[in-house]
Parts: sequence; C-alpha cells; structure tokens
Amino acid sequence: MAYTVAAFYRFVPLDDLPAQKAALAAFCAERGARGTILLAPEGVNGTIAGTQQAIAAILEELDRRCGIRRGEVKFSEAAAWPFARLKIRIRPEIITLRAPEADPSSQAGTYVEAPDWNALIADPDVILVDTRNRYETKVGGFAGAIDPGIDSFTGFKDFVETRLDPSKHRKVAMFCTGGIRCEKASAYMLSKGFKSVFHLKGGILKYLEEVPESDSRWQGDCYVFDSRVAVGHGLAASGWAACFGCGAPLSPADRASPAFEDGVSCPHCIDRLTDEKAAALRERQRQMTAREPAD
Repeated sequence: MAYTVAAFYRFVPLDDLPAQKAALAAFCAERGARGTILLAPEGVNGTIAGTQQAIAAILEELDRRCGIRRGEVKFSEAAAWPFARLKIRIRPEIITLRAPEADPSSQAGTYVEAPDWNALIADPDVILVDTRNRYETKVGGFAGAIDPGIDSFTGFKDFVETRLDPSKHRKVAMFCTGGIRCEKASAYMLSKGFKSVFHLKGGILKYLEEVPESDSRWQGDCYVFDSRVAVGHGLAASGWAACFGCGAPLSPADRASPAFEDGVSCPHCIDRLTDEKAAALRERQRQMTAREPAD
C-alpha cells in the first residue's frame, strides 16, 4: 500500500492554540494519519502521512482553520509508513530561530518559483546560501552554494553576522528543504539591512518535483525528516539510510564501512561510542528485529 505524504507550512498569526491542538488531534486520529504538526503563535508547520482520502480531508480542515493552501503544501508518496505515530505539539515557533525581528507575516524576501531558480542563481552577482544543517548538506546541494556549517537553524544568525555584509552582498538567494527556513531567514536578513533577498518557493522538494533532471543544478539527494531519509529527482526515495546511534545520514558507502553496525554505529559516531552505549543499542536492535513488522 502506498501512503500519501503532505508537507506544509504557513506563517499566519494563530491564537487559542490548546483548542486548535485538541481539535486537530481528534480530526487526524479519526482518519488514521501519522506524522507531526507544530502549532505556534506564528503559524503551522507539519508533515503527515495517510491514505489519499485522509490527507485530503485533513488539509481541508487545516485550510479552514489557518488557510494552509495559501502557504506551502507539497505531496509525495511512501511505500511504507514514514512515521510511527501522530504528534501534534505547541511550540513558541514553528521553526526555531529565536529572533523576534524575523517575522515573515510582516516582511519576507522575494519568492522565486522553481522553474525560474536556475536563471537567478546563474547571475554572478547573486550569493547562493544553503540555510540547512550540516548533516543535510552532506546529502546534496546546489552547485556553488555556501554551506554555513551550522548544526541548528539558530546558528544561521551567527553566520549572517560573521560572514555576510549588506553593503557587499547586495543579492542573496537562499534555499532549504521545503521553504520554511529560507522564508524566515529572509525576514531576518531584511531586518538586518539586506535589500535584495530571494528564496526558493516550495524549497528543494518543489525544485526536484518540477525541474527536469536534465536541466537541474541540484547535485546529490535531498535529506528529509522521515524514514525515507532522502529523496531525489521526482521525489523518489534514494539509497540513503540513517544511523540510529547518531542520526547521521548514511550513503551506501557509509553502510559498507567496517564502522557501520545496524542500529548501533556508523563512521560518523564510532569514535565516540562507549561500550555501555553500544551494548544498549545492540540490545535495542535485537528487540526491534525480533518484533513483527507493523503495517
């Protein structure tokens, strides 16, 4: 059975979040959906999976509550459940930056549609910036993009402060997985005096969906936050996996390494793996493999 996966977000002021959470939890649970939805005063962000009919109904409900279809909604498919359960959470922000001045509902950079992205980043005056974390950039990226080398989105502020200058970098184009981080990053940069800030509408996922591989400037695959780990052009699942020990994305070459032990370690964490942790992870893996696979 194939499951429909919907990734969405919208920056829109929301109130009465506990009531919103309770109603959405009941609505999604009744339709058997799995995944995560985050609610915050600044908007909604989530990725959920279920039958095509269930996802359509949930998106209609989200549209009624917060106009989600005026934000970003992207679809893909998964051959097996990409999430173990349903989680709906209330957070201070739907994407954490800890910068109140970054308010996309008040100001944001210029959206660039996926078919127009190649022309923009071909401009020699444009500085191309990846707003994702370093473990994501390892899997793939746009040719020529600056990797800030951050471990969390909050680190983007230090990157802007130390490596970018509004008087020198007059055109900045940014991208991320689904569009949410670069949209918020664009609001932050505008608040810091940058004048021409662009961001990829719908993110990498929309680009890989709409731009033919023969015309693509994308290299590698795109890390996603579910059991597929990464997808390629056409949003097809790729050959990446994830290390349970440290969470790092693993290529086929990583899994062929002597440092890789399923459920325990990989080349990225073997040097800091203690005997105690290894024993605990091996026991967990033994218990997991002894279970019947869940539908």
